[in-house]
Amino acid sequence: MHTNRLAKEKSPYLLQHAHNPVDWYPWGEEAFEKARLEHKPIFLSIGYSTCHWCHVMERESFESESVAELLNANFISIKVDREERPDVDAVYMSALQGMTGSGGWPMSLFLAPDLKPFFAGTYFPPVPAHGRPSFTQLIERIHELWTTERETLLESAAGITRALQNPKNNDRSPSPNLQNVIETTFQYFQQSFDPAEGGFGGAPKFPRPVQFDFLFNYFAASGDTQARDMALFTLRKMALGGMHDHIGGGFHRYSVDRYWRISHFEKMLYDQAQLVHSYLDAWQVTHDPFFRDVVSDILEYILRAMTHPEGAFFSAEDADSEGEEGKFYVWTLAQIEEALGPDAGNFANYYGITRGGNFEHGNNVLYVTELSHPAHKSFAALREKLFAIRKKRIRPLPDDKILTSWNGLMIGAIARAGDILNEPRYINAATNAGQFIWQNLRQGSNLLHRWRDGEARFDAIFFCAQRRIAAMGDDHGTCSKRVIF
Repeated sequence: MHTNRLAKEKSPYLLQHAHNPVDWYPWGEEAFEKARLEHKPIFLSIGYSTCHWCHVMERESFESESVAELLNANFISIKVDREERPDVDAVYMSALQGMTGSGGWPMSLFLAPDLKPFFAGTYFPPVPAHGRPSFTQLIERIHELWTTERETLLESAAGITRALQNPKNNDRSPSPNLQNVIETTFQYFQQSFDPAEGGFGGAPKFPRPVQFDFLFNYFAASGDTQARDMALFTLRKMALGGMHDHIGGGFHRYSVDRYWRISHFEKMLYDQAQLVHSYLDAWQVTHDPFFRDVVSDILEYILRAMTHPEGAFFSAEDADSEGEEGKFYVWTLAQIEEALGPDAGNFANYYGITRGGNFEHGNNVLYVTELSHPAHKSFAALREKLFAIRKKRIRPLPDDKILTSWNGLMIGAIARAGDILNEPRYINAATNAGQFIWQNLRQGSNLLHRWRDGEARFDAIFFCAQRRIAAMGDDHGTCSKRVIF
């Protein structure tokens, strides 16, 4: 019934919204000019294609005719893929965090026509809940304030922008002593370590490979075995938990509980790449085949499910399928019994599968119930049976765009794995991906950021979030941090 300007885009996330009744614009001068000419505020929605709560907000609000009517009449609505435009995402994430103290996706921001933000949030429900107004209430209130108190909103936007341009921590105080910083960081890990389940802090628990980088390097420099052991224990618990896809390989985005059991089911290329390095480090430190096998498990998943026919690596796989989070990945005990017959009992005991389920509606996420793993290899044939059955299910949507930066991470990871594990297939995969980037994402001497469906677009540049924020004002700002995309 509806087609908007996003239908001409290549981003899978933008294309997901191309038939919303909301009159979406992509980020660009056409939308900015319309906002200026019509003196309307901008509603900016930022997310990505495999974001569960982005899907939820789309179903609840952006597919609603009544919500679309309000947005179309009173706002210029812009949709941004944060993976395609990390520069835009970084600027407005800084605004969101500065205004609310936290961040996340989907981002929901309201901007003046000059792109300065005056209100920011994340997900808003269709009805008031958990202390949040409904999205309809929010946009009605923003429209009312824009109509009656516009100057106040503009002053607020200017003040927020000034605060972002001049962060308090961007001062000229002396740099701290490096050794003190290192020791303080290690003390943080000691204090926040979960000795029973691994990881640092409570739920939700994310795989944060830079933590393992620090701990392994601290161990190498100091000889402190506690640093090594915290990293190894956490990596083992992660691999045995439900955040690890025991049937298809790879790791989900994070665990919603402290036990690494119940996943948020999306899979990201950059997580897989960084975790390859972490498990390679663990293998080199211990020579325990367990860690080597996890590396192989991740990379076999990447080569099977996340590789373009010409060699480059896709960006992500969704958490949802058929409108349900995790549906592709979970099992009931009855399904296990039907698939595995007399072997079902032992398999279910090993992987924590119960009649009542450990997930929603009697479903189960597979996780290893004991820290030791003597039976893991003996269940390989049974896992293959389940894999064959799972292949017949409707898969989560893959985000098949090629990002230069994320491919760089995986090329480095799979090449290193090929070298350390003496696996020529991994070296060849890294070579093929590198050739794809060189041939398809290069413009003269410059790299481009994104390729999809034959189109390469956006400069792959060093960008400075601080300078981008400053660009909303009158000065050029200073760059305290550079990130390559």
